[in-house]
Amino acid sequence: MTCWTRILIGNSLMALLTGISLTATAQRSIFLAAGQSNAVGKGDSSLSVHPPAQTAWEYKWQQDALVPLQDPVGEDYQRLQQAATGSLWPAFAAAYHQRTGDTVIIVPAARGGASCHGKARLGDMDTWDTTGHLFSAAVAKTQAAIRLSNGVVKGIIWVQGERDANAVNSGVLDVNEYSDALCRLIRRFRNALGAPIPFYIVLTGNYKGHPEKGFDAVRKVQTELAQTIPGVFIVYRGTPDFFGKHWMTDDIHYNQHGLNHIGATIAEAMKK
Repeated sequence: MTCWTRILIGNSLMALLTGISLTATAQRSIFLAAGQSNAVGKGDSSLSVHPPAQTAWEYKWQQDALVPLQDPVGEDYQRLQQAATGSLWPAFAAAYHQRTGDTVIIVPAARGGASCHGKARLGDMDTWDTTGHLFSAAVAKTQAAIRLSNGVVKGIIWVQGERDANAVNSGVLDVNEYSDALCRLIRRFRNALGAPIPFYIVLTGNYKGHPEKGFDAVRKVQTELAQTIPGVFIVYRGTPDFFGKHWMTDDIHYNQHGLNHIGATIAEAMKK
């Protein structure tokens, strides 16, 4: 039985159960922000969006506290990282609140260079598979945020794939291994945090000077999983065009204009 089949059996009613209610009473909506460096954020905090007061919060694990959401989001703790210096999360939270009226709680849980599959792991940058520390840290942090806030986990927003794409390019990782790793990760998150939890994917962009073959393969897998597994959605597709838009800080990281656009677009995609 494939990973896809197990998820489909375990979540056969997902298509009927998932989705964001825009008419329900406003509540505290928790989002786990996970992935690698573009999920951490390599933008410019001076250009970040500022959500209205009392509408958006960040859970700080070391303090066990909710603080107003502002960049640099995140914390260097338990192998997770803080934005340097701007991220997409204030733009997302502001747009989501505007569309739903909900109070947004962001749980940042990302690390630069992190892989999805253990074969793609690069040094001490860790991995999201069972051989690494990131998954357990992200789950523990989210559970702590739930306890403190009494909020509801509305989704996991996944911004990752560059490390695995380069591993595919170098022949270290087969694309089917990447597909299985991401599929299993979705299942592990749902087992740990409770199904059905929507899993929102930002398509992986490109890495200047590196073959696009591996990145195309990763994007194909991400798209196929969204088409195959109920409750998995592609919420942003435009990252491969960022070089032409001058929305990059370097050869692989999105600048603040790109991050703000991703954040606002994710919220709009959730509405749809």
